[in-house]
Amino acid sequence: MKKIALIAAVALALPFGALAQSSTPAKPAAAKPAAKSTEAKKAPPKRQVTRKAAKAVEEVTPISDDTNVVLTESDLEVAKRVSTGKAQCELGADVTVTEDEKKPGFFTVTTKGLRYRMHPVESRTGAIRLEDPRAGAMWLQLGNKSMLMNQKAGLRIADECQTPAQVAFAEEMKKNPPKSLFEGADGDKK
Repeated sequence: MKKIALIAAVALALPFGALAQSSTPAKPAAAKPAAKSTEAKKAPPKRQVTRKAAKAVEEVTPISDDTNVVLTESDLEVAKRVSTGKAQCELGADVTVTEDEKKPGFFTVTTKGLRYRMHPVESRTGAIRLEDPRAGAMWLQLGNKSMLMNQKAGLRIADECQTPAQVAFAEEMKKNPPKSLFEGADGDKK
């Protein structure tokens, strides 16, 4: 009987002992102050690059023309429908899309000091999609608006972007809204 009581007491005490050990903070390892101070003195201070200097370098640095992407005929057809020029976006941002004159079907997309070399990718939805696989960026163009996204970071860089042609298309959609997918679906039944 004493053995069973002892085993039960140990079994109940184990989970509480584990909780007590995990809730106490670990003691920091003793650091060698002499080694740290000499390392800090030896390392030269890091220089900060100003935003203006970074932008100046970015503007004169050519975008890599070396690409392994070979465009198909359907990609070149999509490229013909890309809206180029300056698009005004929400929050005062803007995105400029320019055609690459040296390589048909490729585009340079710039905004806020960022530049991407993009090419069309066929989309099942019919939306125009440009991608820069190296940088992980994507330009998605619809009839009434566009957006620039960084897929690697999972961020929208610019949203609600519109060229003058997209603004006109959006106004036309307001005047003559497109037919609903479900409109007339029940009209055949009588």
